[in-house]
Amino acid sequence: MLEAAAAPIGTSLSPPLRTGAEIAGLGVALPETVVTNAPIAARLGIDEGWIVQRTGISERRVAAPEQRLFELAAAAGEQALAAAGVTAAELDLVLVATTSNDELMPGASPRVAAAIGADGAGAIDLNAACTGFVSGLALACGQIESGRAEHVLLLGADMMTRLTDPDDRGTAAVFADGAGAVVLRACAEGRIGPVVLGADGANADLILASKEKGTMEMQGHETFRHAVERMCEATLEAAANAETPLAEIDVFVYHQANARILRAVGERLDLPADRVINSIEHHGNTSAASVPLALEDARQAGLLEPDSKVLIAAFGAGLTWGSTVLEWGSAA
Repeated sequence: MLEAAAAPIGTSLSPPLRTGAEIAGLGVALPETVVTNAPIAARLGIDEGWIVQRTGISERRVAAPEQRLFELAAAAGEQALAAAGVTAAELDLVLVATTSNDELMPGASPRVAAAIGADGAGAIDLNAACTGFVSGLALACGQIESGRAEHVLLLGADMMTRLTDPDDRGTAAVFADGAGAVVLRACAEGRIGPVVLGADGANADLILASKEKGTMEMQGHETFRHAVERMCEATLEAAANAETPLAEIDVFVYHQANARILRAVGERLDLPADRVINSIEHHGNTSAASVPLALEDARQAGLLEPDSKVLIAAFGAGLTWGSTVLEWGSAA
């Protein structure tokens, strides 16, 4: 019998490196308290219908004063890990996208990692405002595709009501609290396409929360215009990079900023309304959490079948924006 030749020095006999990334699990967490439009309208001296007409929002979740952002994020992360069948000990990295951390420092991510038992993972916070979850996808995929990580927990978590002036008609009824998470896992062939990222710091003052004031100021009309333009551009660019016509996209999951923005993007791109997720009615604008929350709504509606093509796009303060096309679920 011929014996196998010994491998040359320096040759690895291990399986080929896995160079792609996929979403293996999704989880969300929301505060218990539901706030309808009625108390907000009464405080602002406006009609409840005015809020619905301008924003599409009927209710939102608001965190209790004692609730911590990292606790909400950890709850979403634990759901995502369970859905993926991945243990916290297997995580290489925990990424938290947020603009509303409990403290200026430390970041939320080390606390999340400790809360879920990911003692061997690195931990990084990132701030790209409402684009944070999409930006985090780019970073997580880069770590996995380079072979530097095999499992990454990505969370979008914000308690935006703590940055909102309750007497400001432009923002008081819009923003809300929530958290969402995905587990990204290495796979043989990537299921997340190139991520489009963009920024326009020249218009940073359109959405601003200064340290001095501590609450958000937003120029609504100009923000609306930029959001529609940038998300339309990002949608087309992501689809082109993925070599996927818009007609072949099964679900469009946009940042849930305002129902009028969602409608305007859909009409400008001639997208079928039943394929554009609109979950803002019950969630409000949860900033970095809005995309994973919208993904969960799409999942519950039966729109995220295995291998579904999903286009994700977001726009936020900075100005920042991002988009990608992915295939839902695991290839295994």
